Amino acid sequence: MSAPAPPRVVDVAVGVVLRDDGAVLIGQRPAGKPYAGWWEFPGGKLEAGESVADALARELHEELGLDVLDSTPWVVRGHAYPHATVRLWFRRVRRWRGEPRPREGQALAWRPAGAIDVAPLLPASIAPIGWLRLPPTYAISCAAELGVDAFERALGRALDAREAAGARTPLLLQLREPDLPAGELEALFGRLRALRERRPLRVVVSSRHPESFARAVDGLHLTARDLAAARERPRVRWLGASCHAGAELAAADALGCDFAVLGPVRPTASHPGAPGLGFDGFAREVAATPIPVYALGGLDASDLGEAEAAGAHGVASMRAAWR
Repeated sequence: MSAPAPPRVVDVAVGVVLRDDGAVLIGQRPAGKPYAGWWEFPGGKLEAGESVADALARELHEELGLDVLDSTPWVVRGHAYPHATVRLWFRRVRRWRGEPRPREGQALAWRPAGAIDVAPLLPASIAPIGWLRLPPTYAISCAAELGVDAFERALGRALDAREAAGARTPLLLQLREPDLPAGELEALFGRLRALRERRPLRVVVSSRHPESFARAVDGLHLTARDLAAARERPRVRWLGASCHAGAELAAADALGCDFAVLGPVRPTASHPGAPGLGFDGFAREVAATPIPVYALGGLDASDLGEAEAAGAHGVASMRAAWR
């Protein structure tokens, strides 16, 4: 007997429409459709020969009366429903013309990205809500190079600046200090752990350091070597991984990572001899990645727009984060 044919995959463009105040648009599926009454991000199926960006613009106009002025690729994720297997091409939409109107009779709602309280949510919409809690920049510590005191002052300035600007997500910091003596590392970790209790700071710890550190704060960040060796997801809240190619991104997803970094995009002192992917190379590697990916390597916040256009969730920085 021949093996059953694999299910047909339906490609769907999905819009994560974000207002300047951080609210995201979600809609309720209308009567007559599968999962009627469930909430989801708006979008629809690709037509033959249609690009994802064009399909999303068409669907948002037909369903909501919005004219999309710009959208950027984000994450591509498959999901098997009882009635269909879909491949969801999520794109973030920050620029559009018009006000959303429910042209299909569906309910619409704007909700803060970190506090979406409608229910029930379509299963494939749950993971993106978690991704929206990740900030656009990911800072990597540099205490051994700057000096511990200088690093902590720079961290304080960064937190002050984010609060003054009304940032809606905590600063995401990876503690990565392979050259810091053990006693100084432990003392620094203790201060960061205490700081996150009173300031908008989320700390994940490099797998170069004891995993007990990661379990005591917000999560763990795996080196590429530790990612390759991992056989099951560590029991931490947030899990990130360092990657250098699309195959490693697939491994990060298979392990259950919440996000990854990919680079170097540009040559850096931290990656001697690596020519850098460039944003075109970065875009090719993340073209169908199922988790959010930060672009890493010689980048800072001024590169955010170019990084997002290439499919990045945001940018990761070490030295540039503390200028």
